[in-house]
Amino acid sequence: MTLRDRLAPALAGLSAACFLSLGGVALASETPVPAIAASAAFAEAKAHLAKDFDRTVADIITLTEIPAPPFQEAERAKAYLAMLEAHGLTQTTTDAEGNVMGLRRGAGPAGGPLVVVSAHLDTVFPADTDVTVRREGTRLMAPGIGDDTRSLATLLAFIRAMDAAGLVTEQDILFLGTVGEEGQGDLRGVRHFFTEGPYRDRVSAFFSFDGSDPTRVVTGAVGSKRYRTFFRGPGGHSYGAFGLVNPMAAMARATAQLYEIELPPSPRTTYSASVTGGGVSVNSIPAEVYTEYDMRSESPEALARLEAQLLAIFQESVAAENAARSTAQGPITVEPLVIGDRPAGSTDPDSGLVRSVVAAIEAAGYSASLSASSTDSNIPMSLGVPAITMGSGGSGGRAHALDEWIDVEPVENVRGMGVGLLAILAVAGVR
Repeated sequence: MTLRDRLAPALAGLSAACFLSLGGVALASETPVPAIAASAAFAEAKAHLAKDFDRTVADIITLTEIPAPPFQEAERAKAYLAMLEAHGLTQTTTDAEGNVMGLRRGAGPAGGPLVVVSAHLDTVFPADTDVTVRREGTRLMAPGIGDDTRSLATLLAFIRAMDAAGLVTEQDILFLGTVGEEGQGDLRGVRHFFTEGPYRDRVSAFFSFDGSDPTRVVTGAVGSKRYRTFFRGPGGHSYGAFGLVNPMAAMARATAQLYEIELPPSPRTTYSASVTGGGVSVNSIPAEVYTEYDMRSESPEALARLEAQLLAIFQESVAAENAARSTAQGPITVEPLVIGDRPAGSTDPDSGLVRSVVAAIEAAGYSASLSASSTDSNIPMSLGVPAITMGSGGSGGRAHALDEWIDVEPVENVRGMGVGLLAILAVAGVR
């Protein structure tokens, strides 16, 4: 019996409109999710997720215990590439930025549209962090185990489940491990993929699996702009040179003025002065100080307005300090340096991609929650590529903390993993 024969009873009740598509994503109000969820093939795939779950846990542990801070992901990337190769994917490679990927061919013509299924390789922790996994009952604890190592292992489980069930998709699926998602990595991996990578013009839909909760669907990309801003002046002795301009005063004025900006409740937009430093001693007027500023918004326009306001504040604060004190030894200057630039964007909640993901969540007996966040999906969303971020299943907590944990109780984990697999199959299409 062919796979199409196995799907036929469930497919028979769906209207033809359900299968109208653009790049493999359903356009009608219905999606293929109910038919796929009811099929014998999907039941077999889910059964394999359960049967194979100990291997998934072993993969989580193996990958977690390879340190992968931003810009130092190479060892974990090497191990993950070997895993993709061992799973029979084709065109496995590491790109120029350090992303690793492999292709699971679909039934469509080579070079056609494809679905990207991704998770990020990096964690927020320094390379010397102890990442040994500890186990207490069904809890696994280690830095980075939930963000985002479990998702990397879950992608491998998806491949094995599809293979075990003989599932053939209409579109190719590219499995992708990205670098530089966290912090000052500034989405460098996915940015490279969509600007320089060979698949950039073929992506019909993009899944980022990040964190645990399979019911939270990120459809809004919170954009951010980050500056490390240096204020410089002549410096001098705190007593002997008293009266000269002081870059600390200009920086303090700028920060205070930032916090006087009133923002509307919608679109949600925020700012923060977060890190500061400089100076040489308590009895010296500093020659250089700096502060790092973070701005975020769900709206590109609102973020641009806030950025323009902050840049104007820098100039105003410098001018005010130069007018307030002596510039005989030189004036105050300011140099704002961009250290982070994540674009805002969104995926239409009524798109075929989001409808399929929500339907997959509901098919598992959950309720979906749409939200906005800053993830790898920011880049494709900003480019108009349908993209979402969702959790890979199960539960966890304390992300970005040394006592980060996930729960690997198998029943609930497999239930959550099934959501992601079902959504992927609905979007990629099943032959």
